[in-house]
Amino acid sequence: MSAPPCDRSNWPRHVAFIVDGNRRWAQAHGHSVEKGHKEGADNVRRAVHWCEAMGIETTTWWLLSTDNLNRASAELHKLLDIISELTVRLAEAGHWRMRHLGDPRLLPKSLATALCEAETATCRNQGPQINFAVGYSGRQDILAAARRVAHQAVESAGFSVSETTFAQALSTCGLPDPDLVIRTSGEQRLSGFMLWQAALSELYFCPVLWPDFTQSDLHSALAFYGNRQRRFGK
Repeated sequence: MSAPPCDRSNWPRHVAFIVDGNRRWAQAHGHSVEKGHKEGADNVRRAVHWCEAMGIETTTWWLLSTDNLNRASAELHKLLDIISELTVRLAEAGHWRMRHLGDPRLLPKSLATALCEAETATCRNQGPQINFAVGYSGRQDILAAARRVAHQAVESAGFSVSETTFAQALSTCGLPDPDLVIRTSGEQRLSGFMLWQAALSELYFCPVLWPDFTQSDLHSALAFYGNRQRRFGK
């Protein structure tokens, strides 16, 4: 059954993706885990174009959590290289604006440098905003923001702690909160992703493994969002 007509006037400005299922895709197809991660990265590049074609201004891609850093070193090193290559390729296109969300101190210097250089090199580009969450944890983001706010409260007389000042201390400062969070692979949880920012987001859980996620699947997610009535408690 096709999705009901959706109201594009209510289209999301910011869509965040939890790109899950690369390893299960590799296992199901008899490929190496590395092949699964490469297919996943290739699909991120495709999906960036799909999102732009649909008029989405900002996308965030959770590519590596802090928990993922505990994976076996052989798999982790290959995954980090794949993320670095993806970062460089998108930056070299000279179109999108890129930003790293996460703690660069947790990453190998080469990857941290690639993410930093991509952010610097693309800051004046005219295309949509792409955020790569790498070495990212929503809880750690909130803790880091709490430390910044506490420091400001001590150092600045009259500093007021509010939702606005706290949001400005998060890694996503200056970005709109995600309107829609899409998670692939059938898992139905945020797993610590953008815990503050996604408080009012619509959540869409797709059973498809990320490398198999298609433009049609994206359309279904956007149709789901377009048919929601977002009352925000009113």
